[in-house]
Amino acid sequence: MLIVHVHVQVKPEHVAAFQSATLANARASVQEPGIARFDVVQQADDPTRFVLVEVYRTAAATTAHKETAHYAAWRDAVATMMAVPRTSVKYSNVFPDDGGW
Repeated sequence: MLIVHVHVQVKPEHVAAFQSATLANARASVQEPGIARFDVVQQADDPTRFVLVEVYRTAAATTAHKETAHYAAWRDAVATMMAVPRTSVKYSNVFPDDGGW
């Protein structure tokens, strides 16, 4: 498993539009065979900040995701909504584990 946290800060006037575009992308993303989970979370004390928690079954699934029409539509739709460029951090799964530790 590969887990990616995508951190996004949205301009205040675009929060609702960002949510709408991102939920459409998330709903389509969870239909991809390589995606185990796709969460969209909004910071409680700052509604302009979001984290997309993307859980991929394989590293190759991240590439496949970025080649989908729904990802391209989301990327293009939200580009001007962001207050700063989005960032991402990649994680490896520790628990539940596959017994390999």
